[in-house]
Amino acid sequence: MRFGRSPRVVRAAALAVLLLGSRFGPLAAQAPVTAIVGATVIDGNGGTPIRDAAIVISGARITAIGSRASVTIPAGATRIDAAGQWVVPGFIDTNVHLSLYGGQNERYETMVRYQPRFDDIVLEAAQIDLSYGITTVRDSYGALVPLTRVRDRINRGEAVGTRIFAAGNILGWSGPYSFSFSRVMGPLTPFQEQMNDFIAQGGGEALMNMTPGELRTAISAYIDRGPDFLKYGGTSHFSEPTFIGFSTEAQKAIVDEGHRRGRFVETHSTSIEGLRESLAAGIDGIQHPELLDGRDLPDDIINTIKARGVICSMLMSTITGPAWQRHLKARDEALKKAAEAKKAAKQPVREPTTAEKRKAAADAGDDLESRRKNAVALIRAGAIVTPGTDSYWAAAPELTRTPKMPDQDHGTGTILAIEGFVELGMTPLEAITAGTKNGSIAARGQKDFGTLEAGKFADLVILTADPLADIHNIQKVASVMKEGKVIDRATLPQTRVLSAVR
Repeated sequence: MRFGRSPRVVRAAALAVLLLGSRFGPLAAQAPVTAIVGATVIDGNGGTPIRDAAIVISGARITAIGSRASVTIPAGATRIDAAGQWVVPGFIDTNVHLSLYGGQNERYETMVRYQPRFDDIVLEAAQIDLSYGITTVRDSYGALVPLTRVRDRINRGEAVGTRIFAAGNILGWSGPYSFSFSRVMGPLTPFQEQMNDFIAQGGGEALMNMTPGELRTAISAYIDRGPDFLKYGGTSHFSEPTFIGFSTEAQKAIVDEGHRRGRFVETHSTSIEGLRESLAAGIDGIQHPELLDGRDLPDDIINTIKARGVICSMLMSTITGPAWQRHLKARDEALKKAAEAKKAAKQPVREPTTAEKRKAAADAGDDLESRRKNAVALIRAGAIVTPGTDSYWAAAPELTRTPKMPDQDHGTGTILAIEGFVELGMTPLEAITAGTKNGSIAARGQKDFGTLEAGKFADLVILTADPLADIHNIQKVASVMKEGKVIDRATLPQTRVLSAVR
């Protein structure tokens, strides 16, 4: 007599295992449990740090967090001894550009040469950001097709990189070699025309000719292409003069359709009246609201932004830190040169032309000073602010003639931006909140990331020095974790295409 199971019983048992596995995951694959013990935790909510803390992580998410005495660490958990260190949430940049998207001269040549490697370049930037502890980014302008492809690969776990939310084109503009984006008049090469279409993805200048009803249809079709959020040109990209891009009714149609489809909608509006129209349309966010063509933000606009909780993604790394020091030096040199020229003049100085006045103001950095003043006003008013660096790719190393400043480099720019909030009056705790929790609000990801809480993703950065004592200590990274996995920072980016070895 044989005591083995019959084929029918074996098949039934196998089916039961498959059904249980499909519902609960592989039975043998228990989620790994990790406990980070002994650190001071700054959870991103802005409250008192937790000293001698314990964070228990099961798989991708935090299951318990609190003082070590209050948290039960499961038997068999892998312990990470973080005594004498600090833990903060993964940083979030709300305005990056991971893909190539245009530029003139050597940047144009870079676009032509490297366009076939768009996916590699997006992933390279995403991995550089992650190596600095930036676990989430919002890409507010770029090539939607490779951005969404790489976004999805990262989300499926097929590639390592920061979490990506992508807008694709700035709606109403027609790509990097168009008049609306960069005042290019043509004639264009076939490559430039094709690249304009590739970036615009049906959301270009033609939108400006549409009625509100037609816009709703066009915006819905654009959303079908897969952007996570929408950004539109409330005004022109260029200034002097700055044109309003859409009527209030047209802007409202864009915003309403975006909201109907569950999308966060933000604007690029860099004139006072253009911004007023965008606010009237019901926007959720503003990119670089401090940039207002040299004008001061009026109190009524600041009050509206604050009252409605409109997210302000600010170009902090370009108005603080090394960028601000360079400005002060250049301003003093320009003013000294102008004074010497006036003194040396041998005849009465004629009234300068409008163009000459603009050049003198640009040489003195007047716009930069206005931007910094507006940023301070928004911070003091208590607006929800986030770091948005406009980080971008310069020319390929072999084509570069003038080195790019680090203020808008991937990774570096975001850290400088968070530090810049303190320079403009925030406490280090407030700056960390701006660079973590506030970013999750902009990404509509509060239930999953942005703060360190039970149930949320284990996106975190372990620091070797106290960032509350000195905000520059956010540069002192010991380890980065994204969704419960420790990142091998030394290997990132895994494939270098445009970045130089650090």
